[in-house]
Amino acid sequence: MASRTYSRSSHCRSSWRFVLFGTVLFTLVQIAPVIGKLPQGNTFRAGAYAIDVTPRKLPVIVNGGMCERKSSTITDRLHARCLVLDDGSTQIAFAIVDNCVIPGSLMNKAKAAAEQKTGIPVDRILISATHAHSTPSVCSVLGSGQNDEYAEYLWHRIAEGIEKACKRLATARIGWAVGKDPKNVFCRRFLMKPGTAATNPFSGTSNDRAQMNPGYQNPNAIRRTGVADTEVPVLSVQSLDGKPVAILAAYSTHYAGAPGLSADYFAVFAKRIGQLIGAENNSPSFVAMIANGTSGDANCCDFVNPPRKYDRMTVGNDVAQAAFEAYRTIEYYDWVPIVMAERTLALGVRKPTQQEVADAKKLLAKLGYRLPATIPEVYARETLLMDQWPSTHDVKLQAIRIGQLGIAAFPCEVYGNTGLAIKKQSPLKPTFNIELANGYAGYLPPPDQFELGGYTTWRARSSFLEVQAEPKIRQAAIQLLKQVAQRRGNAALVPAK
Repeated sequence: MASRTYSRSSHCRSSWRFVLFGTVLFTLVQIAPVIGKLPQGNTFRAGAYAIDVTPRKLPVIVNGGMCERKSSTITDRLHARCLVLDDGSTQIAFAIVDNCVIPGSLMNKAKAAAEQKTGIPVDRILISATHAHSTPSVCSVLGSGQNDEYAEYLWHRIAEGIEKACKRLATARIGWAVGKDPKNVFCRRFLMKPGTAATNPFSGTSNDRAQMNPGYQNPNAIRRTGVADTEVPVLSVQSLDGKPVAILAAYSTHYAGAPGLSADYFAVFAKRIGQLIGAENNSPSFVAMIANGTSGDANCCDFVNPPRKYDRMTVGNDVAQAAFEAYRTIEYYDWVPIVMAERTLALGVRKPTQQEVADAKKLLAKLGYRLPATIPEVYARETLLMDQWPSTHDVKLQAIRIGQLGIAAFPCEVYGNTGLAIKKQSPLKPTFNIELANGYAGYLPPPDQFELGGYTTWRARSSFLEVQAEPKIRQAAIQLLKQVAQRRGNAALVPAK
């Protein structure tokens, strides 16, 4: 009798466990889709830091001109403006550097050092140059040499800036919006009447029909060859109580111009946007940065109309005002998913013919020890250098998803039409572009632009990729954006409280 009672009791316990297990299993099945949509981390965090990268020794070679020049005058301080974002499972870093063009080898050193200091993988770091034409050269191109000692200093400082931004990581909220400034960006390439475009005997082109900067209201200029991107995207990071932490923006004008060593309008923007949003006296200090969008065929000059007065101050203030108007409309999120991917393409290099090499040698033999001083002399030297280049060049592309915002990054100077096409075809809305990122691969003319010739298609270290590089890069960028859009696609954004 005792044994039968024990057996019934044991049976009851077993039945109860079975019912409990079934209930738990049923509940898990029901809530599984919801669990998949929950944030992958407890909090969203951000940290920003602007590190001074002004050269310590002067004079320095300044990049951005056809011929080499030096400067010993510091007009304003140069910085690498850094931002680190963390969604709890993924950390990424941006470094927007006051420099004209930065080679991939230098950026790779900075990324490797930053990874050692922070643990952020190198393929989760984006470094780009602003393209200010008033900064120390770290990449020999056209007639300019480079400052090797400063280059070594620069990559160490970039890594240190990322490290300090990472140390400032704190709980944050994030949002974005898009403004417009059509006042300071115009296509600078024009289709010219036959026989009137500038030519270059060492360009790899003939019968040029396009000309950059033809002059204001030139009667030989028929029409612009492209369209400029006038948007001013704004990514804003705040503390949970609404205090500004950082702003990352972009604009697609080439540069404004500045005397001596200067961060150009990019620094003016950074200061002015801080004033407009009331972040001047924040602690930790507020950090604003603006990247170069797609300015390969654009600058501040409206050559269709009479000349207007502008400088780095007016351009920086105008773009900051456009960013501020967008900033005032931003809706913030306490958490968003972050996804980043990159891809490297091996693209062909346009090489000179042996006749071009022979002609270039004849011209350069007359120079002796002096530096090239004319366009034919500069491009004759470029011809000999390109003759020694390998037949392919690696181009690194990146795509980033921050919530529903997309960012595409390229190492080239990209035309406006290309950037606008990528924005249009991106599944992430809005999407913006950052050029001169993760290396330097020169101008990226669409294939039809090669038929017109003109500067930006002239073969040199500033323009060397194969004719079909643009469609290959454009398609790969769109594929990357689709890839990051699909990953963690069911992760729900958490609106700010």
